[in-house]
Amino acid sequence: MATSNFVDYVKIYCRSGKGGAGSMHFRREKYIPKGGPDGGDGGRGGDIILRGNAQMWTLLHLRYTKHLMAGDGVPGGSNQLTGGSGNDVFIDVPLGTVAYEAETRKPLGEITEDGQTVVLLKGGRGGKGNAFFKSATMQAPKFSQPGEPSQEAWIVMELKLLADVGLVGFPNAGKSTLLSVVSAARPEIADYPFTTLVPNLGIVGYRDHRSFVMADIPGIIEGAAEGKGLGTRFLRHIERNSTLLFMVPANTDDVKKEYDILLNELKKYNPELMDKERILAITKCDLVDDDAIKEIKKHLPKKIPHVFISSVIGKGIDELKDLIWLTLNKNEEGW
Repeated sequence: MATSNFVDYVKIYCRSGKGGAGSMHFRREKYIPKGGPDGGDGGRGGDIILRGNAQMWTLLHLRYTKHLMAGDGVPGGSNQLTGGSGNDVFIDVPLGTVAYEAETRKPLGEITEDGQTVVLLKGGRGGKGNAFFKSATMQAPKFSQPGEPSQEAWIVMELKLLADVGLVGFPNAGKSTLLSVVSAARPEIADYPFTTLVPNLGIVGYRDHRSFVMADIPGIIEGAAEGKGLGTRFLRHIERNSTLLFMVPANTDDVKKEYDILLNELKKYNPELMDKERILAITKCDLVDDDAIKEIKKHLPKKIPHVFISSVIGKGIDELKDLIWLTLNKNEEGW
């Protein structure tokens, strides 16, 4: 994903169409001077509809879209003709997009499947023509209904990446390097913090032509849940990952402490993240000796599967893939 092309937040003014007015009309022909009411109903206004598109991965196409307006319904006509419906407006978005009202934060829907649709703003119903109101006691109604008004709102759309595994770690923990080694993704890699400024997705090949999707999330720092560093801007992407792969460098001062800080930041952001499967990868093992690794093992968090890896020399990569696959398929594998 090119940095300039990844957009995961847009805000758009949307307005549905108003319903067409019903017709107040009486049949008048040469030999029928006093025909009955024949006013038709108005057409419905167009809807604003969100639609999932599995071929998209960014909201870039909506970045410069500020207004979206559906078509208004056509008024009813004589001879009980119903007015045409206003054109719907479809907003194609990648899977994982969530929409909500900007002012009230009211959730409007989320897209998780290709072709799935969610009506964000419904168009107004068309008004009834006077023919609708004809009855035995009211044979010549001289009124009709106006169409219902349109709906309007500023709507925010946020993209939460859908991935099997989300990489969680401080800046410079080796997340991008790992993704570049196990997949065809080519994220920017450098020896300084916050190299990754946008999430990156990669498809990791596994045995027997199987695969899973891995997401490299920009680095977290202590206080991210309160807005420090890149703040909560990218934490939402972790919400959609099935398994969280925590990555802590072997040459850090205290591996367990760093893991606990990362875990605490996720808990403060969204306690539900604690229910996700977790794996701990101790990275950059090529920078420490065997004695240091033995010492690290003594202080690792309990009950969390762990693996020592080095993306540079390929150490532990296959073992990590095996652990991830088993974790993703616990139910199927009979765990």
